[in-house]
Amino acid sequence: GSVPVAAGGEVFLSRKEAIAAAFPGAARVDRRTVVLDDAQAEAIEGRAKARLDTRLVTIYTGFHEDGMMGYAFIDIHTVRTLPEAFMVVLTPDGRVRSLRLLAFYEPQEYRPPDRWLEQFEQERLGPELRLQGKIHGISGSTLSSRAVTSAVRRTLALWEVMLKGDGEDPSLAAEPAGAPPTPGR
Repeated sequence: GSVPVAAGGEVFLSRKEAIAAAFPGAARVDRRTVVLDDAQAEAIEGRAKARLDTRLVTIYTGFHEDGMMGYAFIDIHTVRTLPEAFMVVLTPDGRVRSLRLLAFYEPQEYRPPDRWLEQFEQERLGPELRLQGKIHGISGSTLSSRAVTSAVRRTLALWEVMLKGDGEDPSLAAEPAGAPPTPGR
């Protein structure tokens, strides 16, 4: 599947291309789709200090021959009135490995530059991971910088609530990527 396209919008990578870029040389990538319950959603929003746009979350986990490479999440959210899509890739221990813009529909002058996105790398969720904290805003693009920061905070909170110590919870059994979600999950 790909990210929805609006007139005037720009898609930089399809979902498939983005996942391949997140885990170069992966032996396999598992995909699991989770519906967050009330307690999980509340915990994530509380830690992130940002609202969830959906309770349906897809978690991509990349593996190389020797073990886990990390996790990838695609966050699609609205800035002003139009959607943007980001992929946040985390290390197995919950640090931001990379952040990549997948699709952007706002005027190009509001597009966050790659160099700005790099300031999130190696960060964990904490009180300083915010605008006017460790994150510098984009001049003239406050809504875009706020939206990206919230997306990263949501992803890190999701990792803390759902994945920290992963491998122990049988309810998060993986599906092969490309398989449809199992009913009831």
